[in-house]
Amino acid sequence: MLLAVMNSSYKALPTTGEPETLGPARAHAWLDLLQGVSGAVLVLFMWVHMFLVSSILLGKDAMYTVTRMLEGEFLFGRPYPALVSAVAVAVLAIFLVHALVAVWKLPGSYRQYRVFWQHSRGLRHTDTTLWLVQVVTGLVLMFTATIHLYDMIMHPSQIGPHASSARVYGGTWLLDLVLMFAVELHAGVGIYRLILKWDLFGLTRRRVALRRVVTGIVLFYLVLGSFTFSAYMKIGADPAVQAGQRYVPTWEQGGH
Repeated sequence: MLLAVMNSSYKALPTTGEPETLGPARAHAWLDLLQGVSGAVLVLFMWVHMFLVSSILLGKDAMYTVTRMLEGEFLFGRPYPALVSAVAVAVLAIFLVHALVAVWKLPGSYRQYRVFWQHSRGLRHTDTTLWLVQVVTGLVLMFTATIHLYDMIMHPSQIGPHASSARVYGGTWLLDLVLMFAVELHAGVGIYRLILKWDLFGLTRRRVALRRVVTGIVLFYLVLGSFTFSAYMKIGADPAVQAGQRYVPTWEQGGH
């Protein structure tokens, strides 16, 4: 019954094996593959992204260097913030595809959600709880991630040790904090369920060990993200940074 609710958005598929009955099954399989691949790409991007933004922990010069690298200065001789916008547009497109496929697979009515909730409380099954976590965090990300990506698309030049800190401290701190927790939880659960679904590396038979490893990865990124967030808030609290002072790297400060 519980599995029926979780997959209630799928129409019943004939099992006669006749060619005309394979269309829906093939479509569902392709959508499943699309969701898995897009999800894996987004998780990889987010984990790399976290390391890039956490460069502020190594100092303002490190963050400045990463920013200029992302803007293509080392390739083109000058920064092009539009490159940041282009990447954000691509990520947003993948995110929307992933979200649309995920929404299509969710239970389609309040009654189905109620049945699922009742059964999940009775079963107290860890993987069922993780599915609920992924649904809730996914809904949160539909709003927070879209807003964040839109901001990156529209204001690509507002990235750097001071610019990013001023933006976080000056108003987006709550959005960024909610986004960080939602995306790391969603990514961790998503990777866990993807590995089980496709039986990658034969880890399906080591479900408990896999959960522990994924939990460790999620905790690592949450701790890293928390320290990074604190660093941006500390820098952003400087009145000069709030007033719009741009950061000048050490090697350009002359004798100062």
